[in-house]
Amino acid sequence: MNNLQPPGWLAPRGYANGIMTEMTVGSRLLFVGGQIGWNGQQQFETDDFAEQAGQALKNIVAVLKEGGAGPEHITRMTWYVCDKSEYVNALRDVGRHYREVIGRHFPAMTAVEVAGLVEDRARVEIEVTAVVPAPVV
Repeated sequence: MNNLQPPGWLAPRGYANGIMTEMTVGSRLLFVGGQIGWNGQQQFETDDFAEQAGQALKNIVAVLKEGGAGPEHITRMTWYVCDKSEYVNALRDVGRHYREVIGRHFPAMTAVEVAGLVEDRARVEIEVTAVVPAPVV
């Protein structure tokens, strides 16, 4: 995968402006539906924004693993947040959780403020697309 960075643009912080990947025979696209900050038993353990974001990221990694992928295969990530100010104020802690769960891999990202999420206690929902390379034989 290659990051796309137009000449003369300031480098983005914590995301890529674009990602390009070459699809080879046997490679697969993996789509992870929106994950929220509850555990595998669909129970919230906190209402803290950063903690919910961290749990959502852990949920994403679990789904990726089921598909034979890891965080390094993520090409696109979309964050849906209920409160932009809450998101911005939690960025330092969100970044810490991100690095712990995803590492230093920064895909193309979008963040959108929404009026609400289906689960009332959810503060953030994150969906991703990943490109999984063909298995080495």
